[in-house]
Amino acid sequence: MNIKIALKDFRVAQGKKVNLARWPTKVKPFYTSKTRYRQLLDEYREELSNMQNVLYAHDRYALLLIFQGMDTAGKDGAIRHVMSGVNPQGCQVFSFKQPSSEELDHDFLWRTNQRLPERGRIGIFNRSYYEEVLVARVLPDVIARQRLPEEFVNPRTIWQERFRDIANMEDYLHRNGTRIIKFFLHISKEEQRQRFLARIDAPDKNWKLGPADIEMRERWDDFQHAYADCLGATSTKQAPWYVVPADDKRNARLIISQAIVETMKTLKMSYPEPTEKHRLELKQARSLLTKNSEV
Repeated sequence: MNIKIALKDFRVAQGKKVNLARWPTKVKPFYTSKTRYRQLLDEYREELSNMQNVLYAHDRYALLLIFQGMDTAGKDGAIRHVMSGVNPQGCQVFSFKQPSSEELDHDFLWRTNQRLPERGRIGIFNRSYYEEVLVARVLPDVIARQRLPEEFVNPRTIWQERFRDIANMEDYLHRNGTRIIKFFLHISKEEQRQRFLARIDAPDKNWKLGPADIEMRERWDDFQHAYADCLGATSTKQAPWYVVPADDKRNARLIISQAIVETMKTLKMSYPEPTEKHRLELKQARSLLTKNSEV
């Protein structure tokens, strides 16, 4: 692989206050042509696929990938393109939409905790428990539907309390073998406008755009503020946030790919060594298979 992306340029340092206006939505491409982009992505996919096989066989770690971003930021495409080479048996994707009545009767982390990856597997959250400090913060009726005790719905403290709950939960998961990488796909308001127009112009994509999407766009500044607070409060060494410039989808996918690959390389994984009993069983199996081949 002939490129090396400086991931530190996109990673939010622990305890750092975030101003998204100062984070780029577009950077110089890491590829020189469409053909080169495909070659680089294929190399990442192959490396990721090989490491996923070891992850599954080693069965000590799990990997949780979280994707957040404004509408049209490219979450679906990033997941589809980056993870297409991974064995589906070892990878699960979950998308969290409006909560059900059952989910509303539980704590705000309950529904996502049901979908955490097992050891040896990769879990992908397309939106996640972070919606509970983003959409729930910008649209107050979301909190009202959760029917929380009134003494715990103080607007001056609830978000910091939820940030603390999330950080504690992610630290707990880290200590139990789950490695968490979080990607905020940072798109500009103008680029979103262009992508919305493209959905209107393409009949097969009309279904992706509705009045609610435009209403959310009207709250752009509120969401940017909510995201900034969230990223600064919950990015840690164990579970970092990456602010991925998303105006260029190809570039974003390469950044995401390298972040995943580099994280997996830090895991002390290997294929299990056979025991003496297993070696004897393999020797006996070889003897039987060799004998059968002569029949």
